[in-house]
Amino acid sequence: MVYTRVSEKEILKWLKKNMDKERYEHSLGTAECAKNLALRFGQNPDKAYITGLLHDCAKCFDKDKQLKIIRNFLQVSDSEIIAPKTWHAPVSAYVAKNEFGVTDSEILTAIRWHTLGKVNMNTFEKIIFLADKIEPATRTEDYVQKTKELLEEENGLDKAVLNCYKETIKSLVERNLKISPMTIDIYNHMQDFINVN
Repeated sequence: MVYTRVSEKEILKWLKKNMDKERYEHSLGTAECAKNLALRFGQNPDKAYITGLLHDCAKCFDKDKQLKIIRNFLQVSDSEIIAPKTWHAPVSAYVAKNEFGVTDSEILTAIRWHTLGKVNMNTFEKIIFLADKIEPATRTEDYVQKTKELLEEENGLDKAVLNCYKETIKSLVERNLKISPMTIDIYNHMQDFINVN
């Protein structure tokens, strides 16, 4: 199935033009990681690959441009607005739809929530969320290795996602950055979910 109105070659050309080198490499790494996770957890690998490619497509837009798109075209909660590092996620979903013609709601939702995540993510959304955090091209080896070990356990996908939240919260505290209330809610939900299952 075709998920975009342009070819992969055209997507890569656009990304190369609109991203810095590290972000471009991260997008390629996320796409490959998402594809591998999809194969492992029974999801569509081609769909996961395209989602991984596009997940950060607005990341290198300047903050004014991101905020303008949010204010004019999107509904973003105040709890997200307090964290400018997450603005690119809803904006990337907007760009994926309007620049590349993505209409698949699962792709758009996975892009939309790949930074903060959300309560009750489905398997595909968890895969994109996790691939963004553990692709080996730009992520630290220790972090990637620990997550891979968690993936081997029972309920491994959920445990790996929960670990991402733990590490994110620790990092935000260490850097004296604000934590979105959504992040705390999702962390608590994931803890409850894993303890029940």
